[in-house]
Amino acid sequence: MRFVFLVAWREYAENAKTKGFWIGLFMFPLILFVSISVSVLLQTKGAPIRHYVLVDQSGKFASVVESSLAQLKSGSQAGARASNAPPRSFQAAALPAGIDPNADLASLARELKPYLRREKNVTADGRGVELYAAMLIPRDIEKRIVRPHAGPQAANAAGGGGIEYWSANLADGTLREAVEQAVNKEIRRREYLARGLDAAAIREVEQTRAPFASLNPNKEAGQEAVSGADIVRQWAPSGFVYLLWVAIFAISQMLLNNIIEEKSNRIIEVLLSSVTPGELMMGKLFGIAAIGLTMVGVWMASLFGALVWKSGGASEITGQLLLALRTSNLIPMFLLYFLLGYLLYATLILALGSVCNTLKEAQSYMGMVTMLMMVPMLTMPFIPKDPNGTLARVLSWIPIYTPFTMMNRVNAHPQLFDLIGTTLLLLASTAAALWMAGKIFRIGILRTGQPPKIMEMLRWIKG
Repeated sequence: MRFVFLVAWREYAENAKTKGFWIGLFMFPLILFVSISVSVLLQTKGAPIRHYVLVDQSGKFASVVESSLAQLKSGSQAGARASNAPPRSFQAAALPAGIDPNADLASLARELKPYLRREKNVTADGRGVELYAAMLIPRDIEKRIVRPHAGPQAANAAGGGGIEYWSANLADGTLREAVEQAVNKEIRRREYLARGLDAAAIREVEQTRAPFASLNPNKEAGQEAVSGADIVRQWAPSGFVYLLWVAIFAISQMLLNNIIEEKSNRIIEVLLSSVTPGELMMGKLFGIAAIGLTMVGVWMASLFGALVWKSGGASEITGQLLLALRTSNLIPMFLLYFLLGYLLYATLILALGSVCNTLKEAQSYMGMVTMLMMVPMLTMPFIPKDPNGTLARVLSWIPIYTPFTMMNRVNAHPQLFDLIGTTLLLLASTAAALWMAGKIFRIGILRTGQPPKIMEMLRWIKG
């Protein structure tokens, strides 16, 4: 055991001196700090003002749309604090000179396209600005209104569509939705008046509702109400799954590079003159595991520091996430599944690395390991939605996926049979992987030439 400790200490010290270790150590805190700072900056400063052109040939909706967008701009900051969404500000621009607002919509669209493509600028507040969007309302828009009894074909009854919204930005629909809601609200108001109905009374009726509460049966009596922290707690494990995947993959890759480099430089032969192959393998596993725990420890400390730093600030979700971490067992379960997941994957990679002489030879094997490790990432968004469903339970009982799947289910109160059974199976699988890796490592570490076939390595294990 003394030699295992000495090898482990050597591995830790050698890897702790590398630039990659220090870059990986501080990259996560840096990314975390920048992400939170940018998020807060977007909330407090907001997005740049976007300019639009509105042509209302009917003359009935321009004022309604302008009023709605003015409220959107003035209320964006409050909305951002409530929903943690970056504010969106929109400002009207003048229709470019030479464009006739009374022309047909096809002509208007054709003449506005160079501005929408940012080939030309429009004028706003006496300066040239880029045009973000153009809204064109035809003069006969009231004839194109779709009514329930008329069917969907009524929209094209006048030989065309309705209001046209032109924009090259397809990702952000805030402006389009605001204009659509404002126009439709005004159309309904006019319908109420035309039918002799009281629009204000109808609005009061529409806002009449029954209170609806979400309750969690797993909480204590009197505290069943679902809060924002409960929702964050339900999804927080997904972030830990991603962190677990990155940590295991990065540390295992470090182990592979280490064993290939020492084997190609014949350093392995010198080490084996002082220790047995088993002691060397276990020392490498524990040494790199200590490196991994150091990195994960710094990442966890930086995460808690960032959450404490911002929990009372502008971002409400950071306080909810901090509360979720404090009131759950995410951290200890993460450490447990990191150690077991690392040992399982690291023994596999160590065995494969011992039979390869160059990184190029090892990449073919690593490709298969990477494909196996991609399954938890592909299923990660679906597990929290049905944490005790068939997919989650099946993946939980596959040892190579147990750390990721059970980490994703940890806050969903999985069955005790699943929790204990999968952990025992993972422990047994890790022990079996260590035994098989030791068999392959003992023979393959001093082997030269072409890597052995899979069947040959199976014969080593049987022997």
